[in-house]
Amino acid sequence: MRSKLFCAAALPLFLLAACGGSADDEGQQAEAPATPSDGADTMASRDPAPGEAAPANTDTEQRPVMQAQVVLERLGFGSGVIDGAMGASLTNAVKGFQESRGLAVTGELDDATRSALARWNNIPATRMVTIPESWGDIRFVPVPDGAPQQAEMTHLGYESLVEKLAERFHTTPAVLAQLNPAARPAQASGTPSPSPTPSASVTAVSAPVFSPGQQLRVPNVGADRIVGSEIENKDWLDTLRSLGVGTDQPTAAKVVVDKSEGWLKVFDEGDKLVAMFTVTTGSEHDPLPIGDWEIKGVAYNPPFAYDAELFWDVPDEVGSHQLPPGPNGPVGVVWIDLSKDHYGIHGTPSPETIGSAQSHGCVRLTNWDAARLAVMVSPGTAVVFQE
Repeated sequence: MRSKLFCAAALPLFLLAACGGSADDEGQQAEAPATPSDGADTMASRDPAPGEAAPANTDTEQRPVMQAQVVLERLGFGSGVIDGAMGASLTNAVKGFQESRGLAVTGELDDATRSALARWNNIPATRMVTIPESWGDIRFVPVPDGAPQQAEMTHLGYESLVEKLAERFHTTPAVLAQLNPAARPAQASGTPSPSPTPSASVTAVSAPVFSPGQQLRVPNVGADRIVGSEIENKDWLDTLRSLGVGTDQPTAAKVVVDKSEGWLKVFDEGDKLVAMFTVTTGSEHDPLPIGDWEIKGVAYNPPFAYDAELFWDVPDEVGSHQLPPGPNGPVGVVWIDLSKDHYGIHGTPSPETIGSAQSHGCVRLTNWDAARLAVMVSPGTAVVFQE
């Protein structure tokens, strides 16, 4: 679903305790885990160690930009949607990597940067996976655009299997279509397929039709190792698994969001940059609240208290509604609450808009980046919003 881009700015705080829908709710996207609860799903990455030979890969396309994206994301420098295209999000990711390694910060994959990334050249850009048979038990339900209609649902889940796949592999249905022309993995027939083209062209490709048990080619996203015993909330554990987000993340001492540059940086206790993501922040109607704040708490799979009177671009007569949780809800899979009342950092139902569309004052990331950040932070983590 691609809904209106909401934020909870100026809204009453909703539930800050961990929450999630029942697996029996109508429209709930619950599924039997493909593996025991203590671990990632069966589509998790299997990366070679530095210097170890890369696993067999039938993709003869080089895809150097996508390969850089998947490596940078493993290292904590996410480029948002993995699409094999140069753009502002990848530029931010490259800048973050360069800063963390003491390189000249150019935002370009220059010789020095490629040399620093060379130790991970054995990680391919794509990998083959098999869609779990258990996905055939998931009930995919269309999500209406209007808040009153959404309030009548019990879960704002994925609308299709391909949308769920795209979130799992941090990409879009269109990129999956390009990697699997005619819903078959690229190179499976021996005929080369084109590399993904820039985002404007990628979004024009029709979404493929995939089925449980089918093999397909996906972006080789990693950092998805999960130690289930570290996560008490099992609904949240299922969310991390479904997003391919691992539990092994650095601990954040400070988070800095830059309004003009459109990025979020994470620093550890030694003031070392350990992660960086592209974000969307505010608008002229709902500007980002510049200043020093801190994290108050994290709501996992939160519902959303919707009040039309608090949105400048929504007619007041739409009214107030309690929207159910889900990845296609207005704040996605997680809400990181700030000491600035009614402001937070959260996910989105529209990952392809991050870095381009405006928000209603808060800080939006892709669901997978927001979930990763949620694992890094804790109550008391410092947050700085700067111009």
